[in-house]
Amino acid sequence: MKRASLNEAALLAKVAKGDQQAFKQLYDQYFPMVFSFGLRILHLRALAQETAQEVMLAFWQKGSELADIRNLEAFLKTLTKRKTIDAWRRLQLARRAEAALKVDWNEADISTDTHLFIKDVKHILEKGIDRLPPRQRSVYRLCQQQGLKYDEAARRLNISPATVHTHMKLALKSLRSYLQHHADLTVLFIIFQIN
Repeated sequence: MKRASLNEAALLAKVAKGDQQAFKQLYDQYFPMVFSFGLRILHLRALAQETAQEVMLAFWQKGSELADIRNLEAFLKTLTKRKTIDAWRRLQLARRAEAALKVDWNEADISTDTHLFIKDVKHILEKGIDRLPPRQRSVYRLCQQQGLKYDEAARRLNISPATVHTHMKLALKSLRSYLQHHADLTVLFIIFQIN
């Protein structure tokens, strides 16, 4: 097993004491490896970037525990795998939920009660979307409702894909919070769409 070099061990000891310059040196050295791994798994640059930043933040937050690390590369690889798996799971869950909400209903095949129920749920979702700040609302409508990729939405809105990702993340968080107040309808709606 690879052990930390003397220079790396000295940097770790400094980071453990809160030395930001030493942290920056290790950040610059290891961030590309962490980002590259995330990108291979997630296939989304913005999400891989965000995950890599979470890894490096978690590394920094270890504080005095960093002095005990003997193999920094192995430590960061383990942390990266955990954070990337978490991000991948959240992404898959979001995609499944979105797919469930996109299912087209054949209105001729459903009862009037079900039709009214679906209409109510869609109305609740639309109210939630309308409550979003203008930029988040635009990003949500372009990416989630029109199916544009982040880079396509970024070009249309004249912003960066990373900014689109940030707005989408905030929009989804706001919508989840809003829909929790109507959880009974939302859960039933998803169940009906999956069956």
